[in-house]
Amino acid sequence: MRPLPLAACLALAATLSVAAVTAQTPAATPAEAKPAEAAPATPAAAATPAAATAAAPAPVAAAPTGNPQTGRTLAYTCQGCHGVEGYKNAYPSFHVPRIGGQSAAYLTQALTEYKQGNRKHPTMQAQAQSFSAQDIADISAYLSTVK
Repeated sequence: MRPLPLAACLALAATLSVAAVTAQTPAATPAEAKPAEAAPATPAAAATPAAATAAAPAPVAAAPTGNPQTGRTLAYTCQGCHGVEGYKNAYPSFHVPRIGGQSAAYLTQALTEYKQGNRKHPTMQAQAQSFSAQDIADISAYLSTVK
């Protein structure tokens, strides 16, 4: 028998053995189990904490704060289309908007929508998908300061 298939079989057997032992291990020992008298008297009382937890809104992640200096470096490629006065795309024919001086909130929303696929433009979608949320905040912070 060749060594490589033999090693693979041994590794698989070891993995399956560990998985079988792990599956047989009890989740909680009797000492860790809660006493029966601590259980709520009514089903409604049992559902109350879970309902309160489910009704609480999930925490919203804070939007990253943009750094204009980092954004300046990241926005270098934007100048190829958006930095040319009166530039128009050949096909499909449309005017390329100037983005310098736009509000940071608008630019963040636009780039996020391109990243999520909610705005349709292949070049912009490809660009936005390469950016993290922090990159988008940095680019927006920089472009909002450009006149």
